[in-house]
Amino acid sequence: MRTVHLLRKLDPAEWGGTETAIQRLFAGLREQGVTPVAYCPRLESRPAQEPPQWEWEVQRFRSFVPVWGISKERKDQMVAVGGNLMSYQLVAALWRERQAALIHTHTLGRIGGIGRTVAKRRGLPFVVSIHGGVLDLPADLKASFNAPVDGGWEWGKLFGWLFQSHRLFSDADAIITCNDKEAALLQQRYPAKRVVVQPHGVPLALYQQDHRAEARAAFPQIAERPVLLNVGRIDPVKNQSWLLDRAPVIFQKHPRLLLVLAGACTDRPYGELIGRKIEQLGLRDRVLLTGGLPPNDPRLIGLLQEAAAVVLPSVSETFGLVILEAWAAGAAVLSSRASGPAALVQSGHNGWLFDLDRPETFHEGLDRILGDASLARQMARRGAEVSRQYGVGVLAGRVKRLYEELIEERLCAT
Repeated sequence: MRTVHLLRKLDPAEWGGTETAIQRLFAGLREQGVTPVAYCPRLESRPAQEPPQWEWEVQRFRSFVPVWGISKERKDQMVAVGGNLMSYQLVAALWRERQAALIHTHTLGRIGGIGRTVAKRRGLPFVVSIHGGVLDLPADLKASFNAPVDGGWEWGKLFGWLFQSHRLFSDADAIITCNDKEAALLQQRYPAKRVVVQPHGVPLALYQQDHRAEARAAFPQIAERPVLLNVGRIDPVKNQSWLLDRAPVIFQKHPRLLLVLAGACTDRPYGELIGRKIEQLGLRDRVLLTGGLPPNDPRLIGLLQEAAAVVLPSVSETFGLVILEAWAAGAAVLSSRASGPAALVQSGHNGWLFDLDRPETFHEGLDRILGDASLARQMARRGAEVSRQYGVGVLAGRVKRLYEELIEERLCAT
């Protein structure tokens, strides 16, 4: 079975949770006898060959941001953080995919609309995955996603109409989300639609191998210091700025602590803000920025294994893959009370949930975990029991069965 997957971005330099989730899905599908092929935009500095560790076929197409009147820097930022891209080349490329049994888009907007149109014309099943939330989003974040482009004219709306991007969900044969709350909201809006909750997977065995030596070699600053680790792209949604605002109180109570921010910067202005805040607060020797780390990188796994605690202060988190990774690596977890983490973490039992508008709830959890190593280990062990339910192969098998059902239904209908 050959399945086509549409991605808005696949850039090793700007890797995030979505890319990791897709990579693991592909690895699991290959184990199940499915051949996934990824269609994604070309990179400006395209590598001579795709990284071999991806182990799947990648087809790159030319794309562009259809907005007049904005700078190249602004366009690059839109590509990095979620701009609605367009491609003429993708239409023909998908039409030539004669062996495809199904089209599965992991992005919405015009790219997703192209997938919908080609699938409909060719009579192929069409699946939509939601990775970042659509209905289950804070109101201000949803408004920012839908806001017009400052200082530019988005002439690409014509393509959205042409490819019926607004009909992605209503025309999909199945909608996949990793979030129960999102699924319930979608089912309410599309009562006749097949909505599937599909969590992300973790290669558990990889996180149980000891990689602390690799982390210490790469980041010698962590030696002999307790580490408070945040993993996620440097982006306003991940909310590292909030964490830095808490830093004076954190370091007053825990003077030996090292705060590590691990992730690629996908929002340059926000990254510059983070850099300025570190300087203004005098935290250069207390905060380590690792930059982007590839998926399943031993250095990142080693950081998780070294961490006294892993913290997610995200404004929105539809799943919280790093929570499962932290648990698999044996780390205690603190997270904002976003819908994804709230479904995984039982506060005070296998982790700690806090409210962003009540910082004292964060400090209470952090002080308890850092002040009681036995409690931290107990929480981490309970979390590890949860993470065992999310093996890559088992979850990919569920997706394969969904594909088979959709293909059979389409054949019966014809």
